[in-house]
Amino acid sequence: MKKYIKTVLPVLYLVLFSTGATAQTDSLKKEYPVDLNTYINIVGRNNLEYAAEKYNIGISEAAIVMAKVIPDPALSFDWLENREAGERTGFGFYSELGTTIELGGKRKARIRYAETERDLTKAMLDDYFRNLRADAALVFLEAKKQDRLYEMKKDSYQTMKKLADADSIRLTLGSIMEIDAVQSKLEAGILKNELIRAGATRHNALNELNLTAGAMASDTLFLPVIELKGVVRNFDINDLINIAVRNRSDVVAAKLNMELSAKNTKLVKKERIMDLDVKLALENDYLNPNNVPPGKIITAGVGIPLKFSNMNKGELIAADYYEKQAAKQYEFVVQKITTEILKAYRYFIATEKQVNNFKVNMLKQSENVLKGKIYSYNRGETSLLEVLNAQRTYYEIQSSYIEALTDNYSALIELERAAGIWDLKF
Repeated sequence: MKKYIKTVLPVLYLVLFSTGATAQTDSLKKEYPVDLNTYINIVGRNNLEYAAEKYNIGISEAAIVMAKVIPDPALSFDWLENREAGERTGFGFYSELGTTIELGGKRKARIRYAETERDLTKAMLDDYFRNLRADAALVFLEAKKQDRLYEMKKDSYQTMKKLADADSIRLTLGSIMEIDAVQSKLEAGILKNELIRAGATRHNALNELNLTAGAMASDTLFLPVIELKGVVRNFDINDLINIAVRNRSDVVAAKLNMELSAKNTKLVKKERIMDLDVKLALENDYLNPNNVPPGKIITAGVGIPLKFSNMNKGELIAADYYEKQAAKQYEFVVQKITTEILKAYRYFIATEKQVNNFKVNMLKQSENVLKGKIYSYNRGETSLLEVLNAQRTYYEIQSSYIEALTDNYSALIELERAAGIWDLKF
């Protein structure tokens, strides 16, 4: 009996450290492996919200075309008839052609305003994609994290199940107490429930990948392909701030908004300049008796509107406030960028230190503790409960390590989002 136990216990030691993990395939959906850069390209092409935002460019281009319209001429025809004592004594035709001539460069001001509005729309679309790209990368990382956590949870469950099966054999052989066999079986049941929950969380994270990418296929899920091992990058914080203040898309948009406000003020002023209404008319008169030759009257005229409405300066006042508001908004954007970069940079450095701490100390220490507990358990010097606690600690630290790695990559994404750069090569 003792010889048999000595044979079983070393096997048990190996079982606890065997991964036993195999990739699970969803019975309903196929998984399509994709790396981060490929996924971002798919999002840029197919994301439905981004596709909807792109229509704003076409709308702004149409606004430029509309701004080029000149006032339509008006052509009118009138019929004239003279009657005396119930009898027609004459008749005539009256026709008039008129139009409005805009003065003060209104049309040019409208066109320039519409062109700047188009440029602003493009900058806002660029900023939308800047955030969409970063959000998509974060969704990608979250899916990878849940995939890793699921695989680790499955490994933990399979290891515990093998331990429980081994304890059942050892109980039959009389080498352990019944309470220890029951305890290991209960632990395996708990881990199975956690595995089921982790599987659902993983599946939902993969579904989120499809939603962000605008993928409509119901039988395929994207599977993120990336090796999480920590990021080591050296940044100069002042360079990041300077680059962002010059080039970030929302800064460009804020500058264009100031320019648009100035052009709006200019347009409002030009709209207050009077226009001219010009007309040309022709009248043909036919009088009785028939031998009287018809008469023709040609008239031309100019209409000058009386701009009493210019006494109301509310629109000018509002335009001035819009300019001041746009200037403050630009100042706020610059200030916000600096704050965002400083916060993102500090958090990125903190996550680097966390990952390094796991690598240098905690991962190896937790593994050594588990090995030591198993060794003591083999010698009969410690209880199964201590082995289970050591194993639970080991897997908790592994989970925390995956969380820290994901935070490290996410912090880099947020830092590059804040700086308005994108050079990620995971």
